[in-house]
Amino acid sequence: MMDFGLCRKIMDNVSGIVVGKARALELLMVALLAEGHVLIEDVPGLGKTLIAKALAQSIGGSFKRVQFTPDLLPADITGFNIYNQKTGQFHFQPGPVMTNVLLADEINRTIPRTQSSLLESMEERQVTVDGHTYPLPRPFFVIATQNPIELEGTFPLPEAQLDRFLLRIHLGYPNGEEEIEIMERFQKKDPLLNIRPVATPEEITLLQEERKAIVVSRSVMEYISLITGATRSHEKVRFGVSPRGSLGLMRAGQAIAALRGRGYVLPDDVKYLVSEVMTHRIILKEKERMAGLRPEEFLMDLVEKVPVPSP
Repeated sequence: MMDFGLCRKIMDNVSGIVVGKARALELLMVALLAEGHVLIEDVPGLGKTLIAKALAQSIGGSFKRVQFTPDLLPADITGFNIYNQKTGQFHFQPGPVMTNVLLADEINRTIPRTQSSLLESMEERQVTVDGHTYPLPRPFFVIATQNPIELEGTFPLPEAQLDRFLLRIHLGYPNGEEEIEIMERFQKKDPLLNIRPVATPEEITLLQEERKAIVVSRSVMEYISLITGATRSHEKVRFGVSPRGSLGLMRAGQAIAALRGRGYVLPDDVKYLVSEVMTHRIILKEKERMAGLRPEEFLMDLVEKVPVPSP
């Protein structure tokens, strides 16, 4: 079994660039190990691009960034065929999706058709252009962002598409000391220019395979099922968590257990990740939303009432 301590080296390497985002970095590593994708919902300027670039460089992978705009087309993401007059044949021009780490910036600013083309690639890990299918590199990791404040001219992701993101996370503002440290680090030079890889894409792919061997007992599976089932039957919920959410929580639990040096998942691992895995997968009833109830608050209260299985 591979040493998941490599993940700690990657997080430490990124922490040399990014200040005060320990939990966010851990969650990104969880998603990467679980072969999922992340939606970061936060205001601009909090370091989303910096984190994505630092992570890509730390794993020795390729990085692409796409600024989503209303005129962006699916071919601008997936790629297209170009006719070569010399050979009389078409050849495929890969799009930015052909990378290890893709930053989909402000994904809610482009049309649903373009959003769908990216989400299809996320799910199937391949692109099809003019009948030809091209596999995406491994690992393939999408970090999508959206600004929750400026909603004018945006196309909110439908719930079915939100469900395809393993985690939704928030970075939050730095505290005073962290902000000073950021200014000190970037005062004279960009530390991102000096970051060196501590892993390879092949090692990450192997770790993703090893993660699948982390044991999930039947009692932990039942615990996950009780939580998701409770969201479906609760009087305050219009639509509960889908089976994809249960699978996502199980895989994320395996990943956090691996990061913590264990070969098995505990109920505490599940509780630790419930908010990020499930808040974007439930829809509260309109009355609850109008009363100001947030999905995060609802979930935390719900989880406390679900009986935890015995060791």
